[in-house]
Amino acid sequence: MKKKKKLSLPVQIFIALVLGIVVGLVFYFTGAAGFTTSYIKPFGDIFVNLLKFIVVPVVLLSMIDGIISMGDMKKVGAVGWKTILYFMVTTAVACVIGLVLATVFNNAGLFPNLSEAAQAAEYEAKEYAGFMATLVAIFPTNMWKAFTEANMLQVIVIALLFGGSILAAGEKSKLVRDMVTSAYAVVERLMEFIISLSPIGVFTYMTWVVATQGAEILGSLALVILCAYISYILHALLVYSVSAKAFAGISPVKFFKNASAAMIFAFTSTSSAATLPVSKECADALGAEDDISSFVLPLGATINMDGTAIYQCVATVFLATCAGMQLTLSQMILIVVTATLASIGTAGTPGAGMIMLAMVLQSVGLPVEGVALVAGVDRILDMMRTTVNVTGDAAVATCVDAMQKRAAARRARKAEKLAKAA
Repeated sequence: MKKKKKLSLPVQIFIALVLGIVVGLVFYFTGAAGFTTSYIKPFGDIFVNLLKFIVVPVVLLSMIDGIISMGDMKKVGAVGWKTILYFMVTTAVACVIGLVLATVFNNAGLFPNLSEAAQAAEYEAKEYAGFMATLVAIFPTNMWKAFTEANMLQVIVIALLFGGSILAAGEKSKLVRDMVTSAYAVVERLMEFIISLSPIGVFTYMTWVVATQGAEILGSLALVILCAYISYILHALLVYSVSAKAFAGISPVKFFKNASAAMIFAFTSTSSAATLPVSKECADALGAEDDISSFVLPLGATINMDGTAIYQCVATVFLATCAGMQLTLSQMILIVVTATLASIGTAGTPGAGMIMLAMVLQSVGLPVEGVALVAGVDRILDMMRTTVNVTGDAAVATCVDAMQKRAAARRARKAEKLAKAA
C-alpha cells in the first residue's frame, strides 16, 4: 500500500491561515468575537509563549555556534559588515518607497480627512533616550537580566563576545566548543517540535484577528492600510527578490516559495523574533550555509525592520495630512534618516513600531497624539510589516552566503595560481 504523503509545513500553515480567515469571518458576522478572545486566542498565546521561550537560547547558541563554525574573526567581521550594510541600504529604500506611495495617495485625495479625530486623539509617547544612551544600553551589566528580559541586542552582544573569546582561546576552548555545539543541537530539536505546532498558532491568531478587527478593515482607514500594503509588496518584489536573483542567482518564484513558511507565520504572529526558528528552516531551504544563517538571522530579527520603516513613513504622511501640514523635501529627508535609524532600534516584538513612530513624528514637529489614530489598525499594519521584515532576513542570509561563497572561490583560485607559479 502506498504511503500517504504528509503535507509540507508551508502548506499546513497556508491551510491554517485560510481556515482562520473563514472561521474568523463567521465569528465576526455572528457577533461572537468575544468567544475567540476568551477561548481561541489563548491557544495561540500558548504557542507564542513557547516561541518566546525558545528565542533567547536559539539566538545565543546559534550565533555562538555560527561564529565558532566560521573559525575566523575576519570572516565574522566580513559577514557582519555586509549584513549591516544590506540592512541600512534596504531600509533607506523602504523609506523612500513608503514616502513616494503615501505622497501619491495623499495628492490623489485618497487619504481620509480625520482632522477632528486628530485633534481629539491622545497618545502618551514613551521617551526616546537618545542615541548615546541607546548605545550604552546595548552593553549589558548583567547577562542573566538580558536573558530574562529577552533584550535581543544585549543577547547578540553577549553572543559576539563569547563567540569571539572562544575563537581567541584556541584549543583551550575545545570543551566549551563541544558544549555549545551539543546544546545547540538539543535546542534545534526542541525548536523543530515547536515549529511543528505552527499551524495551530496561525489558525488561532488569524481567527481572533479577523473576528475582532474585521470592522477596521472596512473602515475609513482602509486606504491607509492599502497604501502601506502596496508599499510592502513593492519593496519585497523590487528589493528582496531582485537582490536574491542578483547576488545568489535565485529566481523570485523560488525565493518566495522557500520563504513562504516564515512569511505566513510572521503575518499571523507579528513578531520577527518569534518567527526566527521558522526563518532558519527557510534559509536552509534557500541554500544558505548554517554558519551564515545562524549569525545573520538573529541579527536581522533584531535590526532589520524595513517593514517598520515603511509603516512609519506612510503613517507620518497620513498624520501630517490629518494635522493640515504639508511635508517639505527636507522634512521627508529627515523622515528617511530618522525612520532608518529608528527601525534598526525597533524590537522584534508585536506593536514595537508604535514607539518608534512617535519618535519619527517628533522629528518633524507633528503631534505625537496622532499615533492614536492608527493604533486601532496597527495590528493589521503590523502583520504585513513583520512579514516584510522576515522576508528581508531570509534575503540577506541568502545574499551574504552567496557573496561569501564567491569570495572563498576567488581566494581558492588565487591560492591555486600562486601554487602553480611557485
